[in-house]
Amino acid sequence: MEIDRPEVVAEVAAAFAAYEAALVAGEPDRIVEFFWQSPETVRYGIADQQTGIEEQRAWRWAQPPLPAGRRLRDTRITTFGADYAVVNTLFEYPGGTVAGRQSQTWVRLPAGWRIVAAHVSEPAASVVGRDR
Repeated sequence: MEIDRPEVVAEVAAAFAAYEAALVAGEPDRIVEFFWQSPETVRYGIADQQTGIEEQRAWRWAQPPLPAGRRLRDTRITTFGADYAVVNTLFEYPGGTVAGRQSQTWVRLPAGWRIVAAHVSEPAASVVGRDR
């Protein structure tokens, strides 16, 4: 199995960037389209969890927009073969003292690259810039 084939990393990076743009823009329908449209999709959030795409859709529509100024850092994309990838990143907001963590498992499906599992957390003891 080839790990980190450049063309596959580029595809996943483009999909991840498009997802992040939808997230920052506060577009719930567009965000949900990046997820596997299945009852098996799982997302664990900071104070929430969704199992299945319908729970995810309902939750996304109930959420307020993200705070302005979200920044990503230390984004890592690792691909395994041509159809499987893991993306990990840290996120911060201006004036914040906590660096959040976001992990996503991406799979190439017939509809394209989709997130099949995601996890978001904000460690209470983390300080921006000191949690590396």
